[in-house]
Amino acid sequence: MWGFLKRPVVVTADINLSLVALTGMGLLSRLWRLTYPRAVVFDEVYYGQYISFYMKQIFFLDDSGPPFGHMVLALGGYLGGFDGNFLWNRIGAEYSSNVPVWSLRLLPALAGALSVPMAYQIVLELHFSHCAAMGAALLMLIENALITQSRLMLLESVLIFFNLLAVLSYLKFFNCQKHSPFSLSWWFWLTLTGVACSCAVGIKYMGVFTYVLVLGVAAVHAWHLIGDQTLSNVCVFCHLLARAVALLVIPVVLYLLFFYVHLILVFRSGPHDQIMSSAFQASLEGGLARITQGQPLEVAFGSQVTLRNVFGKPVPCWLHSHQDTYPMIYENGRGSSHQQQVTCYPFKDVNNWWIVKDPRRHQLVVSSPPRPVRHGDMVQLVHGMTTRSLNTHDVAAPLSPHSQEVSCYIDYNISMPAQNLWRLEIVNRGSDTDVWKSILSEVRFVHVNTSAVLKLSGAHLPDWGYRQLEIVGEKLSRGYHGSTVWNVEEHRYGASQEQRERERELHSPAQVDVTRNLSFMARFSELQWRMLALRSDDSEHKYSSSPLEWVTLDTNIAYWLHPRTSAQIHLLGNIVIWVSGSLALAIYALLSLWYLLRRRRNVHDLPQDAWLRWVLAGALCAGGWAVNYLPFFLMEKTLFLYHYLPALTFQILLLPVVLQHISDHLCRSQLQRSVFSALVVAWYSSACHVSNTLRPLTYGDKSLSPHELKALRWKDSWDILIRKH
Repeated sequence: MWGFLKRPVVVTADINLSLVALTGMGLLSRLWRLTYPRAVVFDEVYYGQYISFYMKQIFFLDDSGPPFGHMVLALGGYLGGFDGNFLWNRIGAEYSSNVPVWSLRLLPALAGALSVPMAYQIVLELHFSHCAAMGAALLMLIENALITQSRLMLLESVLIFFNLLAVLSYLKFFNCQKHSPFSLSWWFWLTLTGVACSCAVGIKYMGVFTYVLVLGVAAVHAWHLIGDQTLSNVCVFCHLLARAVALLVIPVVLYLLFFYVHLILVFRSGPHDQIMSSAFQASLEGGLARITQGQPLEVAFGSQVTLRNVFGKPVPCWLHSHQDTYPMIYENGRGSSHQQQVTCYPFKDVNNWWIVKDPRRHQLVVSSPPRPVRHGDMVQLVHGMTTRSLNTHDVAAPLSPHSQEVSCYIDYNISMPAQNLWRLEIVNRGSDTDVWKSILSEVRFVHVNTSAVLKLSGAHLPDWGYRQLEIVGEKLSRGYHGSTVWNVEEHRYGASQEQRERERELHSPAQVDVTRNLSFMARFSELQWRMLALRSDDSEHKYSSSPLEWVTLDTNIAYWLHPRTSAQIHLLGNIVIWVSGSLALAIYALLSLWYLLRRRRNVHDLPQDAWLRWVLAGALCAGGWAVNYLPFFLMEKTLFLYHYLPALTFQILLLPVVLQHISDHLCRSQLQRSVFSALVVAWYSSACHVSNTLRPLTYGDKSLSPHELKALRWKDSWDILIRKH
């Protein structure tokens, strides 16, 4: 029984020293002097703001991607004890002593470092040689653009890490499929594939390209699995179900989890609130919630309300009026009604308050008990400060002559009767008897006399309208749009019938009565839609570039310039690697076409296992390049060189694959193989030489004279940089 004590306990392990060495070199290249420069470098100015928001738990919205990437960067700040107190106002600003620069840049650097051994493993899992795998890893190690991007507080290196992890996990799962399906390692790698894909999409929307690639390859393999007659129907069903859960369900659940954690972390009101709906704003601590918390839920006749346009473009605004009237004659010679102006005003103001009046009664107060307004009811909207009713008529709007003018009616004792009856329509109602609710209900106001809908046109009025936004009446026949939808933001039950008392009431805080909260799915849906619909400033940037310029390296980005010396950091690739990668893609495409034509004529130049290995490598590497590069030709957003880096990594993986294929299958004699190997060694040496030459621009730790900078130039775009010196 106790015999095992008589023998020593021995643990054996296989350690790949090449993998250990590559990991060590990757860490050294990315972590060496990571805190230099101790200044804000390029897009750190944006990501730093988001990290500060996380540290202070303030809500923010970024249209560049889902929140997981920002949370990764914020985790570095949290681990370093960052309190969020730094003014991210300009590139080049020196970091204060409370900013843990090393910690903030650590996770992107680790992701960049681990991408090196991961490239090695991917090539091995494709069943290519150890030399080819080492070649791919060394190219990842010395590529200047990848080093630069991973040493800063940016997200591309993290995206690349999860892209490669997704591909590696799938390859390991696929190789397990051949000899041990449904084993523990089989489940682990399949699940990790789905997790990595979800993380890639959660970093940036660009991650969906690699996700689609993995799904496509998995779908092809599943299709072949269905045709395998050696498997029972139950076994095939289990295989398909496992893939569906791991590659579809798990990524969706994780994606929702990223937003769930994000909304838990940023629960306080902040500067980005105005982009969101009133209901979303009211769910945040402070801000609008401080105003609307506890206000009456059901809008009643006599309620005092502010009406916010749901569309929120070009800016969020509220239905507004003031004493000024429309000009008698516009600049183009058209006449107006000369009635009181009605606009949409993008700031909180006492003139945003309106009273919901019952057309059959004179009272402007809420009765006891309150009579709620329901879908389909007729109402009048009385401006709180001027007591004039919202009106529209068959007069052309100031800037939208095909629409009706909207005004507050003034009785000039002329033949222009008041037309101030509106029918309330609740857009998101559950039934035709639904009650109009503050914050929650989205409503349209349909003019009874003309069937026009109250709409925000989005045009800015001239100076006579104080540059506020135009409100018009638009015919229902022209269709529905978010600009015709409104919701009550602030709400109180009016209690003062006299105008002077009512004005004092409008200036006072709203009463506290009932609270409300949005569900997670409602907040997620709105936040996701805003992120997709929000358009950032697409103005041309001096370092923006086109996708064609990336391939030829006709562009670069000056990330940082020392304020006193000539030390600088540029995002600039290794020209030998970039050009060689493009050549490898061309060679792969031509060889594949040649093999396909030959196979069509029943001539098999490659053994079946070599052919399948060649096809799988192309699907993942050449396909990875294509899906991460070609979609940018369809995008209208401002593009930069760093957008090409995920595609570049797949090019780098393909390059040694093509070189080994040429050596193994196209070099017929030993002499040819020897000559080709010598050329490959010379080519690697030249790539290393270029990488070392560009090192001062990668790390920025050496001052460069104009002559030294000129010696590094091989593109005309560098002339701009030279003239600065």
